[in-house]
Amino acid sequence: MPLSKEEIAQRIAKEIKDGYYVNLGIGIPTLVANYIPYDINIVLQSENGLLGMGPFPFDGQEDPDLINAGKQTITTLPGSSTFDSAMSFGMIRAQKVDLTILGAMEVSETGDIANWKIPGKMVKGMGGAMDLVASAKNIIVAMQHVNKAGESKLLPKCTLPLTGVRCIKKIVTELAVLDVLPEGGFKLLERAPGVSIDFIMQSTAGRLFIEREIPEMKLN
Repeated sequence: MPLSKEEIAQRIAKEIKDGYYVNLGIGIPTLVANYIPYDINIVLQSENGLLGMGPFPFDGQEDPDLINAGKQTITTLPGSSTFDSAMSFGMIRAQKVDLTILGAMEVSETGDIANWKIPGKMVKGMGGAMDLVASAKNIIVAMQHVNKAGESKLLPKCTLPLTGVRCIKKIVTELAVLDVLPEGGFKLLERAPGVSIDFIMQSTAGRLFIEREIPEMKLN
C-alpha cells in the first residue's frame, strides 16, 4: 500500500545523520520531527528563528508563543535558542545547515523544484524556500508522487513557477525513494511495501531508471 504522510516522514528520518543541523519545510517535512531516532543527536532549525525544535506538542500542551515557519505550535528541547529571522537566514545562506527537507508540488527529472505558487491562487509569499534551495548543501523532498487526479508530479519539466533549479538530490513519496541523477532522470532505489515497480513506472512522467531488483522500504 502507498505510504501515509506520517510514513513518508518516518522514512526520511532515516536519512538524518548524527550531528546534523536540519531545516524542516512546511507540510510533510514538519512531521519528520516526530521520528528522529533516539540514538542520534541533531539540531532542528526553523527559519523563523529557532534552533533546537522538538516534536509536536500533545493536545492541551501547546504554547502559542512557540511556532515553526508554518505557524504550527511546536516544542523546544533543552539548550534550544531563539533569535530573529535575519540571523536564521544568515545561517542558511552561510550553509550552516547540513540537510534541508522540503515539500514540493512538482520536481523535474533534472532536479528542479516548484513548491511555492500555483498561478491564479492566492499565496502569502514564497517563505524561506528560495533561500533554502539556493544555499542548502543537501535537499531531500517529501511529496506525493501523484496529484488527486492521479497525474504524476515527477515530471520531465516542471509546469509551475520554479523555486530552484538543479538542486534536488533525493525524493521520498508515498510510492518510492528516488535519487535525481546528475545527468537527469529519476533512479528508483526503494518501493513502498506492496507497491509494484510497474505501478511506480505508470506514476512517473519523467525518465525512470531501474538498475537492479528494487527492495521494499523498511520503516522501523
